[in-house]
Amino acid sequence: MVSVSLTLDVPTRAWIGDLSREFPDARFRIRSAQSCDDVGVGFVEVLTTDSDPDAIVERMEAYDEVYTVEVFQRGADRALIQLEADDPLLLRVLDRTGVPIEMPFEIVDGEVDWELTTTRNRLSTLADELERSDIGFMVEHIWESVQFDRILTERQAEVVATAIDLGYYDSPRGCTQGELADELEMAKSTCCEILHRAEERMIKQFEDGDQPAFTQPKKHA
Repeated sequence: MVSVSLTLDVPTRAWIGDLSREFPDARFRIRSAQSCDDVGVGFVEVLTTDSDPDAIVERMEAYDEVYTVEVFQRGADRALIQLEADDPLLLRVLDRTGVPIEMPFEIVDGEVDWELTTTRNRLSTLADELERSDIGFMVEHIWESVQFDRILTERQAEVVATAIDLGYYDSPRGCTQGELADELEMAKSTCCEILHRAEERMIKQFEDGDQPAFTQPKKHA
C-alpha cells in the first residue's frame, strides 16, 4: 500500500473548474460526494473572503450541467449546499479506478488536493485515467504504508497497534506504559519488553532500506 498527496488541475471544461476560477477567493469544500449513472451528488460548503455567496450559488445554478442546487445554510461569507450535476469529472475518475480518497477536500481556483491510500497498481491506473481525462496533476509526496504484519510477530503487532490507538506515541503521550500494559492485561515489564523488541525490529527494517520513500514533485500536463 502507498499513501499519496496529489494536486490536480481541474480543466475549465468541467463546470466546477470554470466556476472556481471565476471566483478564485472561494473555497469549495466537498464534504461528501457520490456518482450514479453519470450524475454526481455532492454536499458542498462554499467559503468566501471577497465574493458574495449568493452570487456564487446563482452562477452555479446557471450551468447546464447542474440540475439542482439546494441551500441549507447561508451567511455573509459561506453557504452550505447540496447539488446534483451531470458528468462529474472528478468522481468519474475515481469510479473508474476504484481509488478511495479522504474527504473533505477543497477545490480552489481550479486546483484540488487529494489524499489517498491505495495499491501501486491502482495508483498507476489512477494516473493513466487522469491523463486520459485531461486532468493535470502533481505528486506532492508519496510514501509506503508500513505493514506491521511483515515485520513483527502477531503479539508485537498487537502491542504496537494498541499503543498507537491509545496515543502512546503522541506528543504529549496519550497514555503511560503502565496504562498500556493494563489495557493489554499484561505485566508492565512484559509490555515493555515486547514493545522494545518491536521497536527494534521496525528501526532495523528501516535501516535495511524499507523506509517510506518520498519523491520530488512531478508535474503532469
